[in-house]
Amino acid sequence: MATPSAATRKKLQRKFRLRGWTPSRRPPPSWPASPTPRTTPSTSSSTSSTRSRSSILDRDAVRRVVALLVEAEEAVDAASPAATSARSALRVVDSFVVPRFHYDPIKKVFYEHTSRLLIHGEAGDKAALYRDRYQRLARDKYFSKPAFDTVMTEDDNCEITSIQSLIGCTGRRWIMGVISQLEERQFYLEDLTGAVNTCGFPPLEDREASLSMLMGLDFFGGGVIAAEETVRLSTLEKKAMNDMFVILSDVWLDSSETMEKLGVVLDGYDSVEAVPSLFVLMGNFCSRPCNLAFNSFEELRLQFGKLGEMIAARSRLKEHSRFLFIPGPEDAGPSKALPRCTLPKYLTEELQKHIPNAIFVSNPCRVKFYTQEIVFFQQDLLYRMRRSCLIPPTTEETSDPFEHLVATITHQSHLCPLPLTVQPIIWNYDHCLRLYPTPHTIVLGDKSEQKAFKYAGITCFNPGSFANDSSFAAYRPCTKELEVSIGNGVV
Repeated sequence: MATPSAATRKKLQRKFRLRGWTPSRRPPPSWPASPTPRTTPSTSSSTSSTRSRSSILDRDAVRRVVALLVEAEEAVDAASPAATSARSALRVVDSFVVPRFHYDPIKKVFYEHTSRLLIHGEAGDKAALYRDRYQRLARDKYFSKPAFDTVMTEDDNCEITSIQSLIGCTGRRWIMGVISQLEERQFYLEDLTGAVNTCGFPPLEDREASLSMLMGLDFFGGGVIAAEETVRLSTLEKKAMNDMFVILSDVWLDSSETMEKLGVVLDGYDSVEAVPSLFVLMGNFCSRPCNLAFNSFEELRLQFGKLGEMIAARSRLKEHSRFLFIPGPEDAGPSKALPRCTLPKYLTEELQKHIPNAIFVSNPCRVKFYTQEIVFFQQDLLYRMRRSCLIPPTTEETSDPFEHLVATITHQSHLCPLPLTVQPIIWNYDHCLRLYPTPHTIVLGDKSEQKAFKYAGITCFNPGSFANDSSFAAYRPCTKELEVSIGNGVV
């Protein structure tokens, strides 16, 4: 077979290096043909399955990977076109399977965390939580030290300095940390070395800039999509004009009024020419908190079963639509820490008897629709952020609290940038809440008023509380068009 060109070898070596592998420098005469871009990203998962104990890839290891890729491709080709299209169109990613990466500031590359992530982490895991958040800002061109001693103004470069290094320094210095209350009524900006009392907002990194930095690594979850496959999916996405997501939040199953309204909504969509491709039902699924004082789990289980019967009675929806269930902060679960795991099987198995393909995932969760990346999060976030606000947001650009919320979480690159004392987060799974790279769409299921806001190319909206005012939203990922409905009337 032909020897790969110098440019191809350089590209392959870079991809291998990003994953911590070293290709053999002495390829045999039978060096296999260079893999196409479609197969290169898949090498990571395929090589992992061979359980190689060495970071050096020789001829035999490469041949095993190529054999696995050929076998997988033949299996895909053998599948029906409709099934293949359905699988590639919609991918739901649970928070607990989102890949975690570590950044090496010396080599300036990312490495995937391959060992098991513990739910109950150690003290070092908490420090790593903040260190990983810090690395995004440290990589920003405005906050990193130039490679060469060039003349730059303060507006061009704001190199980050640790608090410990401020002692004896003069002039303006920039640091990055978290806001902490070390004393009563006294707030500080704290990093890993010390604390100061001046604070600001991190800059927002453009999605394309983030993707170029990541070099094809799968931060979102759902698998790496090669360049050729991305083009194919993008073409199919443009044709998916009829695909629609219907999102409802606060679907109280124990409320007869709510269930009656839900029946009206399902009837309406069951009668349209093209039924929605996905229904997203977000908690809370009960009007009362499912805490230690809650003693109606058997009743709630039956109510999920009744919901399954209600959906199954609409034959077109049962056959052509998918149903995604996301728990709310007051739903049944092991703890209040984020991310919240999926609803207990005990509660949902009655529903699954009627709707076998129902999907139950964590809160938050991620959905990939062709090339669109969508994040769903159910939390009373606006109220809690306003309660924890230290400095009132400026009203120069907007006075809308929801718009300030969207700007906050996107600049912070995190769904819930609250102190851990206010909202506990599982330390080893903090990466599941990060918005890096920025997704195309963020859906915030909130008790507050129904709102929509486009910010820096990101579509963000709150479908409203269905139980309180019958509000919900219909979203078309293809065109990013949003239809909001209040009182069963579309606006």
